[in-house]
Amino acid sequence: MAEPTNREIAAALDELGDLSELDGAIVHRVVAYRNAAKAVREAPTSVAALAHQGRATELPGIGRTIQEKVVALSDEGAIPAAVKLRAKFPPGLLEIMRLPGLGPKRARRLFEELGVDSPAALREAAETHRIQQLKGFGAKAEATILRSLETRPTGNSPARDVLDHALEVGERLVAQLRAHPAAEQVEIAGSARRMTETVKDLDLIATAADPLALAHAAAGLDLVEAAQTPRSAGVRLRLHTGLAVDLRIVAPDQFGNLLQHLTGSKQHNMALREMAVRKGLHVSEYGVLEDSTGVTHRCATEAEIYGLLGLEYIEPELRENRGELEAAAAGELPELVARGDLRGDLHCHTDASDGTASIAEMARAARDAGYEYLAITDHSATFGFGDQIAPDRLREQIEAVHATEIEGIQLLAGSEVNILPDGSLDYDDELLQELDWVVASVHSSFRMSAEAMTERIVRAIEHPLVDAIGHPTGRKIERRPPYEVELEGVIEAAARTGTMLEINANPDRRDLGELHARAAAAAGVMLVIDTDAHRVGGFGVARYGVATARRAWLTAAHVANTRPWSELQAMRKRARAAHG
Repeated sequence: MAEPTNREIAAALDELGDLSELDGAIVHRVVAYRNAAKAVREAPTSVAALAHQGRATELPGIGRTIQEKVVALSDEGAIPAAVKLRAKFPPGLLEIMRLPGLGPKRARRLFEELGVDSPAALREAAETHRIQQLKGFGAKAEATILRSLETRPTGNSPARDVLDHALEVGERLVAQLRAHPAAEQVEIAGSARRMTETVKDLDLIATAADPLALAHAAAGLDLVEAAQTPRSAGVRLRLHTGLAVDLRIVAPDQFGNLLQHLTGSKQHNMALREMAVRKGLHVSEYGVLEDSTGVTHRCATEAEIYGLLGLEYIEPELRENRGELEAAAAGELPELVARGDLRGDLHCHTDASDGTASIAEMARAARDAGYEYLAITDHSATFGFGDQIAPDRLREQIEAVHATEIEGIQLLAGSEVNILPDGSLDYDDELLQELDWVVASVHSSFRMSAEAMTERIVRAIEHPLVDAIGHPTGRKIERRPPYEVELEGVIEAAARTGTMLEINANPDRRDLGELHARAAAAAGVMLVIDTDAHRVGGFGVARYGVATARRAWLTAAHVANTRPWSELQAMRKRARAAHG
């Protein structure tokens, strides 16, 4: 029997978690299975092989019990505990449980009280209005279920990886290839180089002294689960994470041609080719053909290609055909914000709420990441932490933040306050006034209508002590859609009041997204790029917030926290109000 792939193991552990939750298991067991599935899915080497060596426990979240389940799956083709649980419930019930807004308890009630055991049965029950007759459901819940059934992903939907997962393993692969004696240049191309939010595969481009040797070396790396036959032109790979990789090896004088061809979006490249034709040129991955002379220009760099067309060099993040060709022709491309421009982070959490480190530990980590100032913004009382961060406890934390002195970084006392359903905040103004920084976010009641949600957020924006709105759409990429909200109204209110909007750099969020961030900047709204770090290693995700900002055409001037705190402090609406 072939060893299961990491994705197959992760799927089995996820299913075991779902079945256990459906069966009413204690929450810690369910969480353990899901954490283990995540660790397996992201592991760069074969977890089945590690388990047989007794080394799978080296992965975070995997203990001896789960390692034994992986061995059983590998040797017997199934996890015995999952087989027993599977026999208790119809398979369609798991599909129902995974629909947004349902979960195990509601799915089990639908099964036990209405006999709903599949998505088809659920649709029939909703369309005949039987669901709304159950206590705790109602007409609104029934409508939500129908909407979820319409929008649920199908088995034909292509799997996509969130960018940080793809880059983590892709950059390791690039580093290993660059270390090979035959390698000359190795770069990531494609949508990953444009820093899109998700990717379906990775494109790598290389030049090599011995192309075939490099292709064979790539096929044999420990990151690789399977490979096609290596050739001097490259090799196709599948990594243990399940990610497909296409390695292309070209001559050095065509490196720029292929890099440009594979990096630009389809729309960018089509527009580029049309522009080239009007100039008597033909652009392809092989070169730039000049009609008048018949000469094909082979380009070692992308800058040469854009130069032949009379264009400024276009940064990869802009290559989406959103006006970048026209701006490059006019010499009007922006100088995009860079990671090194950020001077402070205004959204992080400590062990006072759901973080894992102390104030001092987070401060040292932020300083080591290159920041000059850091706002400690633990969740507020209504997030679910009760007395941990109740008003009196927040006053104590303000004192603790101001009393903590870490050389090389300035600490600010802040809070991520909840925007309640009516748009009010969960601390009174007297307490908010004591804070150096207030970021307000929606963390509950996601199913409001667009009109109600917009009014809710706008009311928070209009609060004189709210400095910024955190992760404004509430989305989780590939996991949770944004709540319904009219962002045009949010942007207008932010511009009118001088409230900043956050680009949350967590790679699962990247919220605001690039299109709305660009619209906000155009409306005169200041953006902040925050990591929302919950642990000392969390500040590294700043690169993804910067990537979103770059894809939004933002310069350092558009981003408030590229400024020193003294300057940013004076920009806040409360400071402006104090000075008339």
